[in-house]
Amino acid sequence: MKTIVISGINSVEGGIYSVLTDCMDTIIKENINKKFNVIALVHKVELLKRYENDIKLVEFPKSKSSWLNRLWYEYVYFYFYSRKIKVDIWISLHDITPNVKAKKKYVYCHNSTPFMDKDIKNIKYDYKVYLFSLFYKYLYKINIRKNTGVIVQQEWLRVEFEKMFNINNVIVARPVLTSKKVSEPKEFKFNEKKMFIFPSYPRFFKNFEVICEASKFLDEKKIINYEVLLTIDGTENRYTHDLMSKYENLEHVKFVGLLKKEELINLYEKVDCLIFPSKLETWGLPISEFKDSGKPILVSDLPYAHETIGSYRKVNFFNPSNYKKLAELMQDVIENKNNYSESSNIKPQQPYLENWEELLNYILEKQSF
Repeated sequence: MKTIVISGINSVEGGIYSVLTDCMDTIIKENINKKFNVIALVHKVELLKRYENDIKLVEFPKSKSSWLNRLWYEYVYFYFYSRKIKVDIWISLHDITPNVKAKKKYVYCHNSTPFMDKDIKNIKYDYKVYLFSLFYKYLYKINIRKNTGVIVQQEWLRVEFEKMFNINNVIVARPVLTSKKVSEPKEFKFNEKKMFIFPSYPRFFKNFEVICEASKFLDEKKIINYEVLLTIDGTENRYTHDLMSKYENLEHVKFVGLLKKEELINLYEKVDCLIFPSKLETWGLPISEFKDSGKPILVSDLPYAHETIGSYRKVNFFNPSNYKKLAELMQDVIENKNNYSESSNIKPQQPYLENWEELLNYILEKQSF
């Protein structure tokens, strides 16, 4: 049997953890583990025990203790490890192209910080993210030309990778199934008091402040028949502490703190509109989740958002730095003006895969050894 290695030693939470589990779920669903010897390199086996009967899990508990350890594994240890077990396909799921010996090599790149605004004032909120934005492109660059394929989630990222690294083997693979279209708005009844929500873990580029400024502007105009729910409470980091200090007295903004997935999905059923003002995303999962409701969405006028929205009939785009424009769009929702745009799908160039099933089949069937 040929050997496939799935490397996820840095994947313990959030989006990168979902990438790992989605990949492994698909491997089992498609019976790939019955046809290939599949080995998953993970941080801790206990986080992924549900897979241990189907996929061989190899633990690297020191992989997140320091960047030196991480780089040691990627560039030194994995070379000798790959030679020992004779790898046919190596798929690295967390940005770094390792130094390995394998017939086919793929890297999944989902960190978009090299393309973020480098405003120095943001360093006080998260110096690690800010520094990553400066050096991550150099980390990406190491060994990137040795890959059979470089996997990204959106077409705009493919364009940026091709331009930044002068490569032509970038694959666009959606993290979620996007073929389902909301061609007709679902039946739902607006609340008398309109409810908006922005669900996100607070990073400075998520841009919570534009919503607060828009709400402040609406209050000054005596627009009162609304409520905004933000999933922060000021205890998460310095960014939210500063936000709370500045905006906690806004009458129509409720700081509800981080929510569990089930709580969030339930809220989607109750609220009237999603606001998504983030200035940087590789996808923007809440947009995809909220689309199923057929309710209005107000979202940043940026490439990632246009791709994630795809085909939708109740959306408006706004400059994420323009709080007055956002306030205007919020007021339209509050007053039932029904002034929405209709967006259409952006079809990426080939190779383009819509989900994990298509991606893995592409790697296994379309690529000769």
